[in-house]
This record gives sequence, C-alpha cells and structure tokens, in this order.
Amino acid sequence: MFRKIIKRVFVFLGISLSVIFGLTLALLGYFNLPVSNTNVNARLGVTFSDTYATSIGLDWKAAYTAMLDDLKIRKIRIPVYWSQVEPYKGGYDFADVDWELSEAKKRGAEIILAVGQKTPRWPECNVPDWAKNDKQAYHGDLLKYIDTTVRRYKSDPTVKYWQVENEPFLGFGICPPADANLLDSEIALVHNIDPTRKVIVTDSGELGMWIPAASRADIFGTTMYRTIWKKGIGYYQYPIGPRFFQFKDWLIKTFAHQYNAIVIELQAEPWINGETTTDPLSEQFKSMNPDQLRTNVDYAEKVGFPQIYLWGVEWWYWLKVKENHPEMWDAAKKLYADPR
Repeated sequence: MFRKIIKRVFVFLGISLSVIFGLTLALLGYFNLPVSNTNVNARLGVTFSDTYATSIGLDWKAAYTAMLDDLKIRKIRIPVYWSQVEPYKGGYDFADVDWELSEAKKRGAEIILAVGQKTPRWPECNVPDWAKNDKQAYHGDLLKYIDTTVRRYKSDPTVKYWQVENEPFLGFGICPPADANLLDSEIALVHNIDPTRKVIVTDSGELGMWIPAASRADIFGTTMYRTIWKKGIGYYQYPIGPRFFQFKDWLIKTFAHQYNAIVIELQAEPWINGETTTDPLSEQFKSMNPDQLRTNVDYAEKVGFPQIYLWGVEWWYWLKVKENHPEMWDAAKKLYADPR
C-alpha cells in the first residue's frame, strides 16, 4: 500500500513538472514569436540625474544643456531627490530643479517630475540623514516633502506628469521594505494637490508583477533591460521578445483596467559588474554600444507603447567629453532626429 502511494506521488509530481515545463517552453516560444508591427511614432525621451552626472565627473549643467541643444531632446524625466532638496528638516533648496525646469521651458520641453523616497538612480532611495533618525515621524516627513514639491511646481506648465516613487514594489536598492499603504497616501496627496495632472507609477519590466503598480497609476511605466551582468553567469540577455511585454500589457488591461502604459526606462547604458565608468571601455561596450542602442529602441518600438524614455544620457555625454568617444552621443542624436 505504502509503495503504491509513493508511486502515485512520484507520478503526480512527474506529470506536474512535465506540464509546468511544457507551459514554460510554450510561453517562451510565444514570447519570442516575430512581431511584424512597429510603433515608429513612439516618442523618445530620457531620464536625467544631476547627481549621477556629477558623480561621474561631469559639469551636470553643461550635460543638461547639451542634451537639450545638441540632441534636442524634448521629453525628460527628472528625479526630485528628497535628500537634495531638503538637506535639513524644513530647509528646502529647489535651486537645481528650478534651473532644470527653466531651461526646459525655454526650449519647449516637457518634464516628468519623480518624487518620493525611491527615485531613479542608485542607491534608489534618497532619504536625508535627518529623516532616518526619527522612525515615528518618517512618513509624515516624506509626505511633507512631496506636498511642498507638488505645490511648488503644480502651476509650472513645463511639468507634464508626476511620478510617485520608482519601482515601489521591486526589492532593489538601499531602501526600506515596500509599503503599499504609504504609497497610496503619497498618490492620494499628489492627486489632491494637483488634480489636473496624471500620476505615473512604475515597475520592473522583467521582474515586476505590474498589476499592483498599474492598478494605482493613471499611467503605468515599465523598465526594459536587454543585457545585464549577473554574478556566476556573466553577461546575460533576457530570452524574451516584445510579445512578453505585450502579454503583461494584456494582464494589466484585464486585471488592473490600465490602458495607458509607457516605457519609462529603456536600457541605453552598460550593465556591468561594478561602477559603469570605472571599468575599461572595452568592458562597458560589451553590454551597450551604438548597435545595441539601435537594437534596444527597435525592440521597444515593437512592443508598441507610445512613449520610450531612454536611460543613460549622462553616460553618452561622459564618453564624449571625458573619453573622446562620441559614438554613443552621435548614435543617439540620429535617433532623436528621426521623425516620430
């Protein structure tokens, strides 16, 4: 009797594993089927981080104006780092953000302002030291900084959208655990202060579930990375085609009633073991180069979303002015010059 039970268990496990394996292969096959339609009208933008530009030795204002005047980029996502704009409690300094918006306004550009404790670029969470010391007051301090930021810029026509937090459900970065209730409070606060603008909530394209973020968003933003470096593996390309993202778009339409999705972060800089600009150029170019840039944009256009924000403009500029390698900058210039 016992042997029969054990045999049945193993048969059941074997059938279950075979079904799972077969479904996985079927999905991978579907995700990699060719996509014939391409959204050539997708609008291209970038994310720009003044702190990151400074950290790699750039004059960030020169990089920003070059982005506007040479590349002629007109869609920009700018993080409003909490630690930068409120270096001590109640002491706000928005001078850098003011300058960025002013320069964008002169050229007719539109801005996504990203607010929250978790905003684009490592270490992801940018909490001022003074706020870390008082856990009880932490949430109130966070909401006050968001309140102050939104009220300051809600009358600025250059601001097109608000982004609240960055990949809030992805456990990545030096951050506190995800808190859905806190996120809901942040989104409600932004909507209450500025009911005229839509709020973007983002998630990882490859690793995120999408539905928790998409169900809270007016516009959902996905990241999109193609070639990464993993310890023990080395360089690795995700084995998924554009249909993978189309399938996840179907999921959020069906289960989150979300019909507005964009690519908020498309890989356009290297993903390597360590700091990007400290490794040899030969290593940097393994996961990003002009050909890969074009391939990534083609991939994103096949997904079909109407807006694609590239990630890495600071690196393109660093290559050009610090390393005498303008190839990435020139390749990007061609992309942004295309009629879209």
